[in-house]
Amino acid sequence: MNRSQVTLRLFVFSILLFSCAAISWAQVPENSYQELHWRMIGPFRGGRTRAAAGVPSQPNLFYVGQVNGGVWKSDDYGRTWNPIFDQEPTQSIGAIAVAASDPNVVYVASGEGLHRPDLSVGNGIYKSTDAGKTWTHLGLADGQQIPALAVDPRDPNKVFAAVLGYPYGPSQERGIYRSTDGGQNWQKVISKDENTGGSDVEIDPSNPDVIYASMWEAREGPWEDGNEFNGAGGGLFKSTDGGATWHPLTNGLPKDLSQIYVAIAPSDPRRLYATLATASGKLNVYRSDDAGDSWSQITNDPRPSGRIGGGDLPIPKVDPKNPDLVYVASTVTMRSADGGKTWSGFRGAPGGDDYQNLWINPNDGNIILLVSDQGALVTVNRGETWSSWYNQPTAQLYHAIANNTFPYRVCAGQQESGSVCISTRGNDGEITFRDWHPVGVI
Repeated sequence: MNRSQVTLRLFVFSILLFSCAAISWAQVPENSYQELHWRMIGPFRGGRTRAAAGVPSQPNLFYVGQVNGGVWKSDDYGRTWNPIFDQEPTQSIGAIAVAASDPNVVYVASGEGLHRPDLSVGNGIYKSTDAGKTWTHLGLADGQQIPALAVDPRDPNKVFAAVLGYPYGPSQERGIYRSTDGGQNWQKVISKDENTGGSDVEIDPSNPDVIYASMWEAREGPWEDGNEFNGAGGGLFKSTDGGATWHPLTNGLPKDLSQIYVAIAPSDPRRLYATLATASGKLNVYRSDDAGDSWSQITNDPRPSGRIGGGDLPIPKVDPKNPDLVYVASTVTMRSADGGKTWSGFRGAPGGDDYQNLWINPNDGNIILLVSDQGALVTVNRGETWSSWYNQPTAQLYHAIANNTFPYRVCAGQQESGSVCISTRGNDGEITFRDWHPVGVI
């Protein structure tokens, strides 16, 4: 028998074996497996979270959105979190906004909103009119990355969205959008080109006709850390007529400005803070004391802007009562009490926590929601104590394997958090965070 005959017989045998197996599988009665169901085994530790919002009139109530884990809600100051978005077709969340005039109205923007090497995209904007019980898809389905939302505090139907667009290619839907009918229709109010999308939008709470918005020229390269397409074609813009017309703000800002986030001091709306990145890769914190007409670099401390640039540019927020008290969510959350001149660590250490965003209750600056690569934390005493992030099974995992122990463990690598393993059985009647352990190296 020659080699070709042997190969043919082996091939025929393989086909027969597969056919027999297929027939055997097909004969397994449905009632032998219909009782099987998915169960959640963790790991019980929070994962990468970008979107954060609270309800000023209900200080115990918060919403967070994971970049690939849906929307979660807490009504007990972060002690427990419950998923409220599981039935929707996307779980990638970039922004959440609650209408101040009607807290039952909640808008969610999908797509994590960061042009970065590992990302997930979404399919537009969603809205709930019953505080997250049910959701309606509103549109902008081709936006893919929507990093910011802002709702007019006077009117829950007037909402702005910053649409960043495709991470890896040109996109016609990039820009700043406005809706005046609760998201039924959208009008593009700032548009640059197919490579420049909306990055941020902020409404002045004392005068909602004043809006600030930023544009970001960026395309992600098809390789790790391949932010090769950041440009200076974006910029910072301001409207004083509710978003109908806009003009650029440039005085004092770098000529090669690439990306910028703005925070308005609620107690002094002429005071603005901005974190920014230039096309050449410089990161800085700037301040304006005349509502954006002029800007100046406020500190030489590299820590409050100490990310690598690109999509991970730090986000600033200002205390509701003190315009000199400003926070920046970065690898460490930093705080300045002198208007941005000097900074100190507020929460975390440069070891992987990587804080992404924060929300401060406008009625009480002691209440802060802080989100990071480890999940969500709540403080009610301005950072003296915090809730746990070991109550959120939202870890962003890149793969999963099982080992041969009894009970067997499921292991995976978590974003910015090393490798994790969790037992599939617990000794306390249920699987808890005590059955989770780090393994390997970060």
